[in-house]
Amino acid sequence: MGTYLNCGNEAFRQICSGIYVDKTNLIRYINSTIGTSANLTCFSRPRRFGKSFAAVMLSAYYDKSCDSGDLFDSLAISRADTYEKYRNQFDVIYLDITWFISRARTKRTPMIVSAIQAAVIEELKKAFPGCIDESEEYLPDALIRISQQTKEKFFIIIDEWDALFREAKENEELQKSYIQFLRGMFKAGPAMKSAIAGAYMTGILPIKKYGTESALTDFREFTMAKPLKLAEYVGFTEDEVQKLCAEHHLDFEGMQKWYDGYSFSRIKHLYNPNSVINAIANEELGSYWTKSETYESLRQYISMNFDGLKDAIIQMLGGQRISVDVNTFQNDMTTFNCRDDVLTLLIHLGYLAYDERNSEVYIPNLEVADAFKSAVKGTSWSEINQLLSQSESLLKATIKKDSETVANALELSHESCTSILEYNDENSLSCAIMLAYYTARNYYEIVREFPSGKGFADLVFIPRKNTDKPAMIIELKYNKSAESAIQQIKDKRYTGRMQDYTGNLLLVGINYDKNAGSKKHTCIIEEL
Repeated sequence: MGTYLNCGNEAFRQICSGIYVDKTNLIRYINSTIGTSANLTCFSRPRRFGKSFAAVMLSAYYDKSCDSGDLFDSLAISRADTYEKYRNQFDVIYLDITWFISRARTKRTPMIVSAIQAAVIEELKKAFPGCIDESEEYLPDALIRISQQTKEKFFIIIDEWDALFREAKENEELQKSYIQFLRGMFKAGPAMKSAIAGAYMTGILPIKKYGTESALTDFREFTMAKPLKLAEYVGFTEDEVQKLCAEHHLDFEGMQKWYDGYSFSRIKHLYNPNSVINAIANEELGSYWTKSETYESLRQYISMNFDGLKDAIIQMLGGQRISVDVNTFQNDMTTFNCRDDVLTLLIHLGYLAYDERNSEVYIPNLEVADAFKSAVKGTSWSEINQLLSQSESLLKATIKKDSETVANALELSHESCTSILEYNDENSLSCAIMLAYYTARNYYEIVREFPSGKGFADLVFIPRKNTDKPAMIIELKYNKSAESAIQQIKDKRYTGRMQDYTGNLLLVGINYDKNAGSKKHTCIIEEL
């Protein structure tokens, strides 16, 4: 067993011994590409979304130096027609690029790219004595020589392929040298192609683009913006999380609130796998994924000086979705030309979810919302910071039916958003209210309603399980009265989930005078 060549199956055995969700059908797809022109796969996902687990799984399955039947015979892949055909049939080269970066004393071009090749070639010489020259320094040539003499094929796995673009993001010389190395591995002529059975790369960023073209055009890419048929392997599906919750006696609704929200055309509910596993292990819901690194990067990106970026972030904090063009992003950490490039990076980092059908981004769940709240604290957005910090107090005042405090707080929120969004626009009003009640999402499912007629917005606060807080219906009026807002709530017949609700219910009527000389907010709160 080597460090880079044929690493064995012990790492996957350890994964299976813990809280494990069977994602081995990913192997079924990779098997279908072997022997075809589509045998190069790049599947990018955010940190802690199971990238390395998948790479280790593939390594254990293909590695010919071991027998992994006892690991896979009871898993989903064992029912595939190709299961026995490819199990433990290839020499596997496994490269963790972050490992090579940590070993290098500097990030100069000769160090890392040369170190990768030298380390693998050293093991190849020991495993295949006499097949390659002692002076060989170029890994693609070494693989060709071995394959030609032994008639064996290699399966290449590159974990964290994009680490150089993230950790040496200013070093263009190193990046270009690295790309040339990858091109040598995967874009060479027939001899190189015949030496490789397949390849699987994973990382956070999609493959680097130069202009509109990928640097490695032969790879089929699956990303957070377009996962295609691999969408179910981005994270945990709803069925998988429901099963885990049943097995470990955890609240499924809480899991939804904290970790759901990523949605694709093929899979509507995807959960952050790292956070789900941590919640089960600790028997407690909370922020796990976002605590594994500082908020510096998120704060840095949302503070960039691009037209419309601050507006977009604040509207998403207010629960709205924002249109985005993901096609201009160059797939690195430095090339940003507009707000959409920044938003697209945040999609790949997992801080935003992407609705491909409508080309919209949004904050997916409570865990990520907490990350944004923490990141905003370090910005110069003083008015938004004040709203978020006072949000819990506003909720308490509402529950106490302190109508004067509520009116003043909402007036402040509305006024604070004036400089950012259009004051009398119904979406900006709804955004202002959602920001003012930001922490309420910890206790409520908040449903927006926009009745016919412009000029008002309805919000319904449905208590989550295990909370003693009352349900709330908030109605707003322009240039009328808080009393008329309350009466409109009473006159409506709310259907669906509110119709069946039997706990305490607060009716909150808000009116504001949108005349330039006043803009006064008034409030009445009644309990049913």
